[in-house]
Order: sequence, then C-alpha cells, then structure tokens
Amino acid sequence: MRHFYSLTVYFYYLLVWFASHFNSKASKWIEGRKGLLHKIKKELRPGYIVWIHSASVGEFEQARPLIERIKKEYPHKKILVTFFSPSGYELRKNYPLADYIYYLPIDTPKNARDFIQIIQPEIVFFVKYEFWYNYIIELHQRNIPLYLLSGIFRPKQYFFKSYAKWFKDKLGYFEHIFLQDQQSMRLLLEVGLQNVSVSGDTRFDRVYSNTLLPNQFDSVFQFCKNSRVIIAGSTWKKDEQLLQRAISSSLFETILPQETIKLIIAPHEVDESHLQSIEHLFKELKPIRWSEISKQPNYAHESKILLIDSVGSLMHLYQYADIAYIGGGFGAGIHNILEAACFGKPIIFGPNYRKFKEAIDLIQLKAAFCVNNTSELNETLIDLFQNNLQFNRIETSCKKYIIDNLGATNIVFNRSFGYNQLEFSAIEE
Repeated sequence: MRHFYSLTVYFYYLLVWFASHFNSKASKWIEGRKGLLHKIKKELRPGYIVWIHSASVGEFEQARPLIERIKKEYPHKKILVTFFSPSGYELRKNYPLADYIYYLPIDTPKNARDFIQIIQPEIVFFVKYEFWYNYIIELHQRNIPLYLLSGIFRPKQYFFKSYAKWFKDKLGYFEHIFLQDQQSMRLLLEVGLQNVSVSGDTRFDRVYSNTLLPNQFDSVFQFCKNSRVIIAGSTWKKDEQLLQRAISSSLFETILPQETIKLIIAPHEVDESHLQSIEHLFKELKPIRWSEISKQPNYAHESKILLIDSVGSLMHLYQYADIAYIGGGFGAGIHNILEAACFGKPIIFGPNYRKFKEAIDLIQLKAAFCVNNTSELNETLIDLFQNNLQFNRIETSCKKYIIDNLGATNIVFNRSFGYNQLEFSAIEE
C-alpha cells in the first residue's frame, strides 16, 4: 500500500507539472520546490527545531496561536513552518515568529527521509487535514513525536472505509490527535484509536486576539461612513455574480429608500484578471480599488464598491461591516467565518458549509444564514437591515460563541510540551 500511495503522489506531481505550463499557481507550486532540499540544508542550523506544517493560510492561522505560545515560553527553540500550497507560502513567507519557512517537499519516501534527516525536529505538528504518510512513517520510525492540531473527522472520510485500514493505522503513529469536537473523537474511538482528545479549535484563540487590537484603516472608515456596509470576504466568481444581482436589485431602493448600501469585496484570488472581471461586473456602481484611493479624493461619495486588491487585511476589515458575506459556499466550501463572528457580525454564505462545525453552530444560533440564490440573499439582507434588534442579538450570540470556545491553544501546548512553570523559569533565567 505504501508503494501505491507513493505512486499516486508522483502522479499528482506530474499533473501539477503539466498544469504549471499554463497556470500560475501550479507554476509557483513547482518552482518553489526546485532545489528545495539543497536550499534547506544550506540555510538551516539544526537544534531545538519545532516543525509545524499547514496546507495553506487558513490552517496556518490555526497554528499561529501555538507558534506564539511556543516562542513566548521557549524562545530558544526554532520554529520551522512548511506549506503545501503557494497561497499559504506567498502570504506568510515573511512571518516574523518563524525562523524558517519553506514549501513541503512532495511526500515521497526519499524526500521524507532526507528532509527529516536535515531538520532533525524534536517535535512536529500537522494541522487539521494534513496527512502525508511517508512523513508520518519516517517520523514514527525515528521516534519523533507527531501531533495533529485541531483535527476534525467525518463519517464519510476514507479513514472509515473498509479498504482504508492502512491509512487508519497510520493515525496510531501520532503521539496525540487534538480534535475540534466530540463527533470526531467518537469516530476515532470506534475504530480503536486511543491517542485522542477534544481540545477545541485554536482558530478561536487567534480570531479573539485579533479583536483586542485590530488594525485601523482610515480610508475604509471614510468609505463606510454614513452607509450600511456588506463585506464580502474570500469571494469566488459565483459569489460575486450573486452579490451583483442582489446589490443591483431595485428592492433595496424600494424597501430601504433612506439607506445607502455599500459593498466591500475582498476576493480570494487577487490576480489582475480576477480584479478586472469584478470591476466589469460592478461597473455601474463605480468600483474603486483600495490601492487607488489616494488618487481619488472623492471616492467615499462617488463609489459604492470598494475592491480590496491585496491580501492579509480581511480579518481586520470585518470591524467596518454591518453584514459579512463569506465566499466559497458555491464551490469547494466556505472560507473562514470566525473572523467575522468575533466582531459580532451577521454572516451569510452559500450552501456548501456542512463540513464546518462553526457554520452549523452559528446557523443554530441564528447568527449565520445560508442562501442558495439571489432571491434568498435579497430576502436575508433586507430582513437584517430592517430589523436593528437582530443585530444586537446576533452580536451578543457571536461574541459569546467565540468566548465559550477559547482555550484550545493552552490545552495543546500543555500536553505537547509537558507544561512546567519551573522549567520555563529556569530557561528564562
């Protein structure tokens, strides 16, 4: 089975290599791995390495509170971060608390052996869905403790199929699996795994810390002033088309005649072709790019669409919203909704949300709303804008939900590192 798995990894690499000739993201994926092991061997200084691997940006945000805690308590340890995707690497390649940041070498037996031999980690964390079996086997053979951070499992995953015993057995190679919910723990206990516990989701710690001192953007504040604002975060083409049909609807002019509705769009991909397609789609509402605001002093009065043409600020921008629309629900799945929830905002998204516990929880609290088409989006927006009491109730519900789910980072850190205050004191001295 290991040979078959490794062959599928090789085949995946060939597919990405082929795609790299006409796809920029695939090209970055390939280019970022050229000569990678040689580069790592040249740059890295072994000793006290904590290796943390994330697929992309969202998973990195789950790891971030743990990284901050490790650096605070163990400043002498070196943090090595790897990413699978170019979007994660490109956005966080200069993250200051990580000593080394690389792409993950593709998961072949040789790469796993060579990479681990070079970095010689003392402890390793894979985040959420990351299961790279040659690395898992190599770490197990070397007795290097491996932890799964904020894991979540569903009954339909391949682990629980009759043909997947080899993969399920490798979960036993983890020193411990920290889970987001009780359902995940029941599933793993039912298949005989004992190295599991529910710690919660470290993203709650991350988004809560963001609300304590969010970045302020005067240009965005001026754009939003005296208006009702929808922020659409991490949008894709289908989300943008849906929003265009809703925002352009005469319903708002009829039912909310005294309100000025403005829309801030922070697309998931900010390449030029995507930005231009959004500008064309919303051309009647005179969209303006965030980077161009300084050139147009009257932007706050003339434009109803602000297009965020950079990455990294979305989690702070939600403070300016009345309502948050989260993209991805008409594609592979919704993006991060907790960043909006922590500011107490009503949240709207498309139908593909059921893999995300926080979305299900917030729908049950009537703080989040699923829409399937333009009519449902119109109805939801108008209902929210017409009922200010709902905003107060939702704000209270969201903030309580965030606070009730804090603490996962402490649980993971204490168990993984064997918390001992005397040890930390000795290190600091």
